[in-house]
This record gives sequence, C-alpha cells and structure tokens, in this order.
Amino acid sequence: MSQPSSLQRSDQRPMRRDFPTATQSSSLADILERVLDKGIVIAGDISVSVASTELLNIRIRLLIASVDKAREMGINWWEGDPYLSHRAEKLELENRHLNDRLAALEAELRSLKALDSSPLDPKTEPSAEALVESSVEPQTS
Repeated sequence: MSQPSSLQRSDQRPMRRDFPTATQSSSLADILERVLDKGIVIAGDISVSVASTELLNIRIRLLIASVDKAREMGINWWEGDPYLSHRAEKLELENRHLNDRLAALEAELRSLKALDSSPLDPKTEPSAEALVESSVEPQTS
C-alpha cells in the first residue's frame, strides 16, 4: 500500500481547501462596499522631461471613499463649495452686481481724470477728490 500524499486523504479523495483563493470571486457589490467602507488611496507622479529639462510635473492623489468615511477623515469640501449648493445663484447675482458697480466706478474715474487733465480754474471748479467723495455714497445693508 502506498503512503497518502499531502494533498490526498487516505481514501484517495482530494482534500477540500477552506480558505478563499483569488479564483473565488466576490460580487462587485461586495468589493465596492469594502472599498467605500475602508477607502482607497491611489497616488502617482507623472513627469515629462526633454533633455533633462522638466517640462511638466503632475502629482495625482485620488481618494475613493464613501461620504461617511470621508467625513470621518475630516474631508467635507463639497459642503462649503457654493457651486455645489443652492448658494450658487446668489453668488452669481452678487458677482454680477459687483461687476456693474466696478464698471461704473471705473467710468467715473476715467471722467475725473479727463477733468483733471483739462485746464480748470481751481477757485470755481471742485477738485477730483471732492468729486469722488461726493459721488460715492455709503452702502447700507
């Protein structure tokens, strides 16, 4: 009688392995759940050089995690980003209003500079500083 091999039992049936192998597949949902629960970091550097002169250097840092896991790590930039919230329209309106005010002030400044460059009688004409002070009214909120 021959001696049993390490992979076979004495009755010549193959032994069953109870540990998971790479060939045993988990479902995509299980893998995704595990990645989002634990998080995964992918980091890399890309450098483009010609004749030992660096032309381009890109550092890539990618974190894949669930929102809850990101909050646990202290990452919550999307909560304060106005373009990802309802505040975007308000900021666009405020920006438009400020651009209009800036354009009006620049036009007034150009007209004041034109007045300063023309020959004026200083006794009868107000100075440019006085015109600017009288034209800028304080804003009330």
